Amino acid sequence: MNRTLAILFTMTTYGRWLRGDRRNWVDDGVTMPPDPILEKNDQQRLEHDPYLFRDDDWWTIGNWIGRSLIERKQLRIGALTVQAWHVHFVVAASVHPVSDIAKCAKDAVRWGLRIKRPIWTEGYDKRYCFDEDAVFARVQYVERHNTERGRPAKPWDFIEVW
Repeated sequence: MNRTLAILFTMTTYGRWLRGDRRNWVDDGVTMPPDPILEKNDQQRLEHDPYLFRDDDWWTIGNWIGRSLIERKQLRIGALTVQAWHVHFVVAASVHPVSDIAKCAKDAVRWGLRIKRPIWTEGYDKRYCFDEDAVFARVQYVERHNTERGRPAKPWDFIEVW
């Protein structure tokens, strides 16, 4: 296998992308088909209402994530987007375990918002990039989320051009 060049992370907010979702869902890296019964059962087990980021908070949340990843993990960030119910970011390969990187990003937002309820789902998705074409495609994917919302492709000054 080739050396990892970058990693795309996807983290969803609490209760917004349940198992069985009609958009498909991921279980241990495997994309699973919709299952309305499973989704309904998961919805009924939620202890809190689903969580969404407010539209006005996207820049601040992204800033918390980016600054934390850079200051605490010394990561290079190639792309980042904050949407109402999910976050994507692409970081250069690192010596840090992916679980530590995801925790760092989630903790930055938890600390910044200081609310006393779950805001994230327990897991996260990661996609490894083993060549420059994959890195470019994942960066473009994340940037497209920003531009489709009328935002700059790279809204934060810490995002690097690779």
